[in-house]
Amino acid sequence: MHNEFDLDKINLASAPPTEEPARQYYFMAKARKLVGELCKKAGRPMTACGITFGCQMNAKDSEKLLGILERIGFTVIEDESADFVFYNTCTVRDNANQRVYGRLGFVHSMKKKHPDKRVALCGCMMQEPSVIEKIKKSYSFVDLIFGTHNIYKFAELLVTMYDSDRMVIDIWENADQIVEDLPAQRKYSFKSGVNIMYGCNNFCSYCIVPYVRGRERSRNPRDIIREIEQLAAEGVVEVMLLGQNVNSYGKNLEEPISFAQLLREVEKIEGIERIRFMTSHPKDLSDELIAVMKQSSKICRHLHLPLQSGSTRILEAMNRRYTKEQYLALANKIRREIPDIALTTDIIVGFPGETAADIEETIDVVREVAYDNAFTFIYSPRTGTPAAAMPNPTSDEEIRAGFDRLLKVVQETAKSRVGRLQGEVHRVLVEEINEHDDTLVTGRLSNNTLVHFPGDASLIGKLVPVKLTQAQGFYYIGEMV
Repeated sequence: MHNEFDLDKINLASAPPTEEPARQYYFMAKARKLVGELCKKAGRPMTACGITFGCQMNAKDSEKLLGILERIGFTVIEDESADFVFYNTCTVRDNANQRVYGRLGFVHSMKKKHPDKRVALCGCMMQEPSVIEKIKKSYSFVDLIFGTHNIYKFAELLVTMYDSDRMVIDIWENADQIVEDLPAQRKYSFKSGVNIMYGCNNFCSYCIVPYVRGRERSRNPRDIIREIEQLAAEGVVEVMLLGQNVNSYGKNLEEPISFAQLLREVEKIEGIERIRFMTSHPKDLSDELIAVMKQSSKICRHLHLPLQSGSTRILEAMNRRYTKEQYLALANKIRREIPDIALTTDIIVGFPGETAADIEETIDVVREVAYDNAFTFIYSPRTGTPAAAMPNPTSDEEIRAGFDRLLKVVQETAKSRVGRLQGEVHRVLVEEINEHDDTLVTGRLSNNTLVHFPGDASLIGKLVPVKLTQAQGFYYIGEMV
């Protein structure tokens, strides 16, 4: 739809429209005029850079921001020395916050040498009031701050920023609308993320996401299908449906639709060869979804099913709303119905009150489910969550010892699972030239396992048959057949 808006035909002498996204295209036209003047003054193109932290939803948001910057006249580069740089932040763990503060210290030195440089911060971290106060106090050189609910207002905020000599802060506590149909600069021409919902209603006791991303809001299925049809027309063969909990998609729509029903509609789109999605909450994963995945030739044989802990006692303290036994029953049902599926998971070690016995229960689940991969994290308290106020008598040494024990088992089971396909031929979507050896290309199996094999740039974006000749832990070496 964004192609319908011709910036040259927008009358900037008139008042801005009140309807979205027309309002944002008005401000894109206005921002383009401002950027043109800056280019003329500098005698060169204005450059912009975006740095993204965190999840795939953040990556998708950054594609929109970069698309808008490109549309208004910036030349997008991958260098923080650019005239305009934004940091799209994550706040799931404290180390993510610290990385952002580190980058701000680095970019501040650049801004001292080039005072006209503009710096913006956005994303989940900006939804925390304490963070905003710290930035105002310690990083006053930042020019623009906005949150997760108003990313679509980026062009409007840029105009305000360039017209102002003060820090512009635009943070919303509550989201009231979803605005899509904006430009985007996709990282890959052949695959794309597609937001199907925003926010989360689960309120796990350790998680800040519902507070910074808001409550669940599902996009209209017709809008999702239209977007994917357009992507297919542009040559996209793989889509990743994105949401904090895709399994609860559609529940808050005027005409409710299940996630499984949405998948059936996406399957019908000609040109789309692969469908991925994340993330799934175990408590909402339905038999209907398992059946749709089992019957589908397009839905990838990969399911990310966060466990977090194998101890029912800890799961209750986490407010996960399932038991160890319920999780195992679900995982076993999925394995039984879809034997070739790859299951991956997230696990937290060191949650307040967790004991060595609780860790052993988690290890039991890892052994029984036999994950293809697991992302393991040491618990990081997030201010504002219930878990942050829970006492934790477990020492750092005990937590690290439990983490190491768990990681060893994860690596053993993953290596065994990944290696089971050795010698077989599978279709691989080629994504890029191998970063370590330019005689190889790198792609993914349907089950998300990486494969490296001889090839050149002409293969990028294509699905090709590859014999998996050597299993190397978490990836394969192969040869095209």
